[in-house]
Amino acid sequence: MNNLHIDHRQQALTQWLQTVLPQLEFKLTVASADASFRRYFRVHLADSTLIAMDAPPSQENCEPFIRIAKLFGDAGMHVPKVMAQDLTQGFLLLTDLGDVTYLSQLNENSAPALYHDANMALVKLQLASKPGVLPNYDDALLTREMQLFPDWYIAKHLNITLDEKQLEVLQKTFALLNKNILAQGQVYVHRDYHSRNLMVCEDNPGVLDFQDAVYGAITYDLVSLLKDAYIGWDEEKVIDWLVRYWQQARKQGLPVPEDFSEFYRDFEYMGAQRHIKVLGIFARLYHRDGKDGYLKDMPLVMHYLRRVCERYIELKPMLRLLDALENKQAQVGYTF
Repeated sequence: MNNLHIDHRQQALTQWLQTVLPQLEFKLTVASADASFRRYFRVHLADSTLIAMDAPPSQENCEPFIRIAKLFGDAGMHVPKVMAQDLTQGFLLLTDLGDVTYLSQLNENSAPALYHDANMALVKLQLASKPGVLPNYDDALLTREMQLFPDWYIAKHLNITLDEKQLEVLQKTFALLNKNILAQGQVYVHRDYHSRNLMVCEDNPGVLDFQDAVYGAITYDLVSLLKDAYIGWDEEKVIDWLVRYWQQARKQGLPVPEDFSEFYRDFEYMGAQRHIKVLGIFARLYHRDGKDGYLKDMPLVMHYLRRVCERYIELKPMLRLLDALENKQAQVGYTF
């Protein structure tokens, strides 16, 4: 049934493209499918390529993608341009930023230049920020994201039930992280600014998957970028790239602390929130959606989370909770 539905969607997409690109011969190949219901096809024309997005309206709404593509594009970020749209069917035709991801190109030699470009694109975006344009990354949303950790990672993935004391540790940790995060300078936040969504192209980076953008903490996208779930770097490299961003941000008048150590702590606290959330998301992708490709990325995310909890006295209770979860895993012979 599912395959029939997908074929039906692809047929409808092809018919729509024939009306949008009249008299032009084209062929479709699969470009990618992301962690949602969206799929992307590459449209091969005689002398160029475009991207067609298939987003079933019952599950996905294209409107934020169109609106945020314009917002980010106007800010000077290199995002796909929307060439044609059919919101009733859930189809978009976009410019093609290529298929060379940051992830495929990052190595010791290429990383400094690629991260420099990504930092500069972020500064441009943040300078364009205005309140009231995007949804606020507020206490409710931050907490809802972190709640995925007990719901999916602990309960479903580890099959562990927390006692009242442990639940209290989680709640206090969430509150502590939110207090810091909400006190940070607030800017436009891409919300998934990492090596799989950044493309190496003429104007680096090409930026994808921005439709969930919000107005929130200035460190969030830096965490996605520099504490990436899909590739890890030595801490001194991360600090070096972060310092370079911070110097540029200060020079441009963005709302960052005068003192780098304070900025670094903000970055670490924001990181803890994101890593807690991501562990929950990866568990949900596996248990609910049958996508097991993310399981291999869990240990790196857990490593990031543990490092932050080891470093700050206020997060030590969370570290002890993580220790208890790992110990229970070992006792029941749990392995990934």
